[in-house]
Amino acid sequence: MTGRVRAWFARIAGAIRPTRLDRDFSEELQSHLQLHVDDNVRAGMSPEAARRQAWIALGGIERTKESYRDRRGWPSIESMIRDARHGVRILAKSPGFSLAAIAILGLGIGANTAIFSLVNAVVIRPLPFRDASRIMRVWHTPPSELFSGRRIFAVSPANYLDWRDGNHVFERMAIYRFRRVTLTGRGEPEALITAAVSADFFQVLGVHPSLGRVFARGEDEPGRANVVILSEKMWRSRFGADPGLVGQTISLDREPHTVVGIVPERLGFPQVAQLWVPLAWTPKDREVRGNHNYLVIAKLAAGADVPRAQAEMTTISKRLEQQYPADDKGWGAFVLPLHDDLVGDVRRPLLVLLGAVAFVLLIACANLANLLLARTLARAREIAVRSALGASRTRVIQQLLLESALLGACGGAIGLIAAKFGVAAIVHSIGQRLPKIGDIDVDLRVLAFTCVIAIVTGLLAGIVPAWRITKGDVNDGLKQGQGRGGSSETGERRVRNALVAGEVALALTLLVGAGLLIRTLGQLRAVDSGIDSRNLLTMTVVVPETRYSKPEQQARFFDQALQRIRALPAVESAAAIDSLPLRGGSTQPVAIEGHPVVPLSEQPEVAVREITPAYLRAVRMRLIAGRDFTDADAADRPLVVLISTSMARRFWTDENPIGRHLTLGLMSDATRQVVGIVSDVKLLGLDERDPVPAVYVPVAQAPSVAESIVLRTAVQPDTLAPSVINAIFQVDPEQPVLDIATMDEVIGTSLSQQRFAMTLLTAFAAIALLLAAVGIYAVLSYTVRQRVREIGLRMALGAPAASVLQMILVEGMAPTLVGLAIGIVSAIALGRLLTTLIFGITARDPSTFAGVSAIVVAVGLVASLMPAYRATRVDPLEALRSE
Repeated sequence: MTGRVRAWFARIAGAIRPTRLDRDFSEELQSHLQLHVDDNVRAGMSPEAARRQAWIALGGIERTKESYRDRRGWPSIESMIRDARHGVRILAKSPGFSLAAIAILGLGIGANTAIFSLVNAVVIRPLPFRDASRIMRVWHTPPSELFSGRRIFAVSPANYLDWRDGNHVFERMAIYRFRRVTLTGRGEPEALITAAVSADFFQVLGVHPSLGRVFARGEDEPGRANVVILSEKMWRSRFGADPGLVGQTISLDREPHTVVGIVPERLGFPQVAQLWVPLAWTPKDREVRGNHNYLVIAKLAAGADVPRAQAEMTTISKRLEQQYPADDKGWGAFVLPLHDDLVGDVRRPLLVLLGAVAFVLLIACANLANLLLARTLARAREIAVRSALGASRTRVIQQLLLESALLGACGGAIGLIAAKFGVAAIVHSIGQRLPKIGDIDVDLRVLAFTCVIAIVTGLLAGIVPAWRITKGDVNDGLKQGQGRGGSSETGERRVRNALVAGEVALALTLLVGAGLLIRTLGQLRAVDSGIDSRNLLTMTVVVPETRYSKPEQQARFFDQALQRIRALPAVESAAAIDSLPLRGGSTQPVAIEGHPVVPLSEQPEVAVREITPAYLRAVRMRLIAGRDFTDADAADRPLVVLISTSMARRFWTDENPIGRHLTLGLMSDATRQVVGIVSDVKLLGLDERDPVPAVYVPVAQAPSVAESIVLRTAVQPDTLAPSVINAIFQVDPEQPVLDIATMDEVIGTSLSQQRFAMTLLTAFAAIALLLAAVGIYAVLSYTVRQRVREIGLRMALGAPAASVLQMILVEGMAPTLVGLAIGIVSAIALGRLLTTLIFGITARDPSTFAGVSAIVVAVGLVASLMPAYRATRVDPLEALRSE
C-alpha cells in the first residue's frame, strides 16, 4: 500500500514537473550509455562499435524515455498540459480574436454571475439562524368569502396564546409587531423602527447577542418591559460602538430603557428593526381576538415536520372556531418555513431574471462558436497535417476544446470582476426591497458557479467547430490549405446560419419580455391614482404614547401642527391621513345598517382611513355627494364617516347611502353616519385591479399616534420641507419627522419592482441584440472573404453591384427571419411567466410583438449592410488573380 501511494505521488510529480524530470532522466541515461561505451572500448571494440553496441543494450534512448514517461506520470494529463500551453501560444498569436472572444464571454458570464449572486443570497442560501430549516411562520387564514383572493392574514393576541399553549409540534412560539419609538437625550431626536417581541423571540431564532444578553422570561410582563436590545448597525452609527453601552439607559419615548444586548447585523430579524423591546400585554390586550395586527414565528420540535404542524394547527383552529364563533368563525392557520415566507414575493421575478441572463449567455456562446468555427476552418491545413501525421480525431478535438476552455476561463475571470460592480449596482438600486440584503455578495458558491459556467460555456462554444473540422477528409484539408477550395461548404454555412438564427431567437425573446414590462410601466404611469400628485409633499409623524397617551392629546398635536403648516407661505392646503395612498393600511370588519346582523368574524372587511378636514382638498379627491368633514366633527359630536364610490356601490346598490349608518366593530360598537361619498383612490398600488371599498373617519373621532401629513404647495414641494419640519418642532421640539418625500416619489417607489425588472431585462435584451448583430456581421464578413473568387467571377461576367448586394443581404437576412419566427414562439411562452409582472396589457400584446420584430429586422439589416457593401467593392481581376 505504501509503495502504491509513493507511485501515485511520483506520477503527480511527473505530471507537474515533466521538463525537469526529463532532463534528469536524460542525464542519467547518458551516464549509463557512457559507462557501456567505456566497458566496450576496454573490451577491445572501436569507439563507433562500442557506442552502437551500447545503444542496442539500452534498447534505444527515445524508446526508453517514452517508456519511462508512461510509468512516471499520466500521459493523458501531460498531453492536456501540453495542449493547454500550445493553446495559450495560439491565442497569444491572435490577440484581436482572443480579446473579442473574452469580452463576449465576460459580458455573458458577468451578467449571469451578478444575477446568480442575487438569487443565491435571497433564494438559495438558508437563513443565518441556528436550525433555520425548523423555523416556521404561522399565519391566520381568513374566511375566503370575506377576503376574496387573500390567502394569509396577521394574528390576534388571544388566538396566538391559544396556539402557543395548545400545540405539541412546536418547541417554542413567539409573536411580534412593529412600532415607532423616539430616541431622545443623545443628540437630535430620532424615530426608530422597533420590534416589540415576546420573551421567547430570540430563543426561537437561536440568536446569541454579540454583547450582553437577550430577553429573559417574564421581561415581557407589564412593569418589567423597560429593557431594550440594539441592532449592531444602530449601536455603531448612533452610539459609536461603545462596548460599555450594555447596562446603561437610553430614553425611548421619554422613558428610560436599559440596554441589555447587541444583536449582530446578519442575525437581525426582522430586518427593518433597529431595536427590540419586550411586548408587554395587559390583561385586556391578551383577550383581544378579533383584531389581527401581529406576526408569529415558531420552531418545530425535534421529529416534527411541516405537514404534521399544519394538521395540528388546523385542529386547534377548528376548536377555537367552535369556542369563539363570533371572532374565529372561518379563521384557520397556515404554517410554512420562514425562508419561503420571506422570499415568496421575489422568488419568481428573480428566477425570471436568471433565465433571462441565461439567454444572454447562450447568445454569447453561439457568438463565440461562430468566431471559433471561422477561425478553426482557417486552420484547416494545420489540423489536416496533424491528422496526416497520426493524430487521432479525439486528440485534435481535445486540443481545440482546451483552447475554447481557456477562452472560457479568461471570460469567467473578466465576468467575475464585472459581477462585483453589477452586484453593487443592484444592491444600491433595490437592496432595501430584498430580504437578507446584507448577505448579497460574491461568495464561494457564486465563485464555483462562475467557474463552472465559464468552463462549460467555453467547451460548448468549441464543440461545434471541433466536430465540424475533424469530420472532413484530411486530403480536402490539405488541398484547402493550398488554396484550391476557397468557397465555404454548404454544411459549414448551415451550421453558422443555425447559430445566428438561435442568437436572433433568444434576443427577440428577451426583447419581447422587456417590451412587455416597458409597456406595463407606461400603463401603470397612466393609471389614475385618484389623487393629484403634483406639488404634493408628504411626511410621517409618530408621537410617543408616553407623552401623548390620551386620544385628545394626539388629536390636539396634529391639529396644532397642521395650523402652523397652513400658515407657511406657499402652502395652499395641508391635512393628515394615517396611511398614504398606494401604501396599504388598515382593513376592518364593517356592519351595515339594514343588513343581516352577523358576528364580527363574518362581517365583510373594508379599508379604513383616518383623515383630517381639508384632506380631500389637499390631495384633490372629488366629493361625489354629501359633505366633507369639518372642524365641527369633533370627538364629542355624532360619529360620521365618508365612504368611497366603490363602497357605496357594493353595499347600497340601489339606495342613497347618505344618512345611513354603519359600525366599525374594532373601533367601537357605536354607529357612524355616512355624510358623504368620495371618489375612489388606489390604496394598495397602481396595479390594483378593482377599487378597494373604503371608509374615511375623522382623526378627531379616532385619533392615532401616527399620521402622514400631506400639503399642497405653490412652489417645488421639497423646498418647503425644512420650513414644515420647523413648524412641527415649534409644537414639540423633540418630535422627529420621517419619510419626507413628494407624492410623485411615493408613486415612483410603488413602481420600483416593475421598474427594476424592466431595467434589467431591457439591459439584457440590449446586450443580446448587440451580440446577435455582431454574430450576423461576423458570419457575413467571413462569408464574403470565403467567396471572393465567386463574387469576382460573377462581377467579371457582368453581374451588377446591386445584384451582388442583394445576394449578400438575402443570405444575411435568411437566418434573421428564421430566428424571428422561432423567437416569436418562445416569446409567447415567456409572456406566461411574466403575467404577475405585467399590467394593462396581455402577454401577447400585438404592438409589443410588432415593434420588437421591426427592431430585430432593422438590426439584422444594418448588420448585413457593411459586409454586403464590401462584397460590391471586390475587384474581379484581383479576385481572379489571387487564385
